[in-house]
Amino acid sequence: MKREADDDFHDPTKETEKQSIDFRGCLNIATLVLLAVTITVLFLGYPVFYDFYIKRRYGDKGGFMLGGANSTGQVPDLTLMHGLRQGLIDRDTPKSAYTKGGFGADKTETWELMFSDEFNTDGRSFYPGEDPFWEAVNLYAHGTGDLEWYDPSAVMTKGGALVITATNHAEHNLNFTSGQVTSWNKFCFTGGYLEASIILPGDPTVSGWWPAVWTMGNLGRANYAATTEGTWPYSYNSCDRGTLINQTDADGMGPEAAIEGGDVMFNAQYKTKNLSWQPGQRLSACTCTEDDHPGPVNHDGSYVGRSAPEIDLFEAQVGGGQGSLSLSCQFMPASDEYKLFNSSGTEYELGTVNGKNVTLNSYEGSVLQMAASAVAYTNQESYQNAGGNFSVWGVEYLPGPEGYSRWYIDGEMAWTLNAAAVGPDPLAGISQRPIPDEPMYIIMNLAISQGFGYIDWKKLVFPATMQVDYIRVYQAKDKQNLGCDPLDRPTLNYINKHWEAYTNPNLTIWGGDRSTGGYGANWPRCDEAPRKYPGRLRPDGITEAPYLTVPEQYRGDGNSHSKS
Repeated sequence: MKREADDDFHDPTKETEKQSIDFRGCLNIATLVLLAVTITVLFLGYPVFYDFYIKRRYGDKGGFMLGGANSTGQVPDLTLMHGLRQGLIDRDTPKSAYTKGGFGADKTETWELMFSDEFNTDGRSFYPGEDPFWEAVNLYAHGTGDLEWYDPSAVMTKGGALVITATNHAEHNLNFTSGQVTSWNKFCFTGGYLEASIILPGDPTVSGWWPAVWTMGNLGRANYAATTEGTWPYSYNSCDRGTLINQTDADGMGPEAAIEGGDVMFNAQYKTKNLSWQPGQRLSACTCTEDDHPGPVNHDGSYVGRSAPEIDLFEAQVGGGQGSLSLSCQFMPASDEYKLFNSSGTEYELGTVNGKNVTLNSYEGSVLQMAASAVAYTNQESYQNAGGNFSVWGVEYLPGPEGYSRWYIDGEMAWTLNAAAVGPDPLAGISQRPIPDEPMYIIMNLAISQGFGYIDWKKLVFPATMQVDYIRVYQAKDKQNLGCDPLDRPTLNYINKHWEAYTNPNLTIWGGDRSTGGYGANWPRCDEAPRKYPGRLRPDGITEAPYLTVPEQYRGDGNSHSKS
């Protein structure tokens, strides 16, 4: 065989020199081992860690899923070193605020901080998709007859606070622009203590501003009226007259309290003595199993009554040359004449704040809502143009038919509302209204509306700001319930099923058709033929419950403006 030039490379008879693995080879092997370990930890170790440490220690936290994503898929900046729960607590929150005492029915419990936002980072904005917890809206608040357009550009962080600015800049045929920011479908809590540090707009001697921090059940999106029709401000889990249109019997003829029980001053604008013009509770305990309902189901197969109740941390107002706060929980169905019960003298308790007695609000309700409300005077230096000092306000509540709501102003108890104050009313033929047990989201806004109070145009100064130094939420260690989709009050699937209604503010009724601002969905009817309107029809064929539509000149495209 003729020898070839490359035979030395593959000559089996030639001895080869033995060599040990050099440094580069060791490095390659180490890299492969490290890669294998990393992949194993990533796909096996983290799920085990999540299940055995985070999940078992802190729970699912409702709408916050694996990795801490909220119900809309956004992810907060979480630090694995401190666990998932720490991702809901702002790293700028002082350690002294991680617990707070004086809570519970006997005011002896110490609760844990569950969520906070200190707003210390300047320049934050809240256009859709920018923040895992907050979103500023772009719409007209037609339901309250506001005079401003809510625009995301009016909400930002500055000087260590969230600042909502109202200006006399015309927008969408409205003379003013302001802001509203909410945590809808992003962050919710059920029960606990909500606290905010606030500087109010203007000064305490000039009326016209309507600043508020409030909460609503996640099944209703504020100012998306199709979603709130038949859900706001219901808090009801009984199947009886209280779920029906106008709170009347099916024939619309009684009881007397439903026909005459609304004969109060605040119904004069509606020219009626009726107790309620609500269309009925759309997701009531009467809903049949084949109807559209978010659940859950009771042991007997019936649905739990669901709704979008409202608890207000505060709504600020000016009267008699002094600033005050309206501290309220809104309800439906309503008691006769919208009165709170207090036969034993313990159904509610009024306190003293800033040296002045807290009183029940003269506004007790109307055909749209029953207001369990008290009025307390503010620190008169907690205003933009009068002192500019932050004031701390809080609301504590225990959900359920034996629960309570309790409001605080600068550490002083303003008033307590026990569930017994909205207990069964035999005159109206309705049952207990529980203290809201829905997952509640937070809303902050600065509005201008003649529907809330007198506007002193000559003295109103623009621009005006509401400043929020921080928002904090506390809960008892054995009652921790965060998230917008808790197992016992789910919302996620129902909202996703009706996503258009929850994202188009021009849809103002649940049923109907587009010509009347309707979403076009059917109301639950059990065995009756499907219908896109609530209740029964009068002989003239008109729906008994009035509904609101957005005037064409105030309609938006439902999308936020460009930041450029």
